[in-house]
Amino acid sequence: MPAIKYSRQREAIQRFLMTRRDHPTADVVYSAVKREFPNISLGTVYRNLTLLADLGEIARLRIGDGADHFDPDTSVHCHFVCTQCGRVLDLHLEKEMADSLTGLAGTAIDGNRIDGGTAYCYGVCSRCRRL
Repeated sequence: MPAIKYSRQREAIQRFLMTRRDHPTADVVYSAVKREFPNISLGTVYRNLTLLADLGEIARLRIGDGADHFDPDTSVHCHFVCTQCGRVLDLHLEKEMADSLTGLAGTAIDGNRIDGGTAYCYGVCSRCRRL
């Protein structure tokens, strides 16, 4: 793969993601980065998020709401999706439970090789429960 040309816009996108723990969508990233780069297009944000995900520098999450969410934490971990507000949060599980949910990489089940994955848990987040 050829070297990727440096981009100030891509750097701003990645820098923004590093400040977040709520796994924003491309639209949220676009709104934030547009303050620094008023002429940036939503397409440019999508292309850069896709490139960063393809390079393994961020993770793309598909939680079933029709939008990709992006996570700067590429370590193996689980996610919690609030069914009321839609927030996506890292789920901090006991090590043994996390290992059992995410530790299938490198194994084969029913002839299918598992290369990786993530687990999603759904429920009501602490913020919504307080309302």
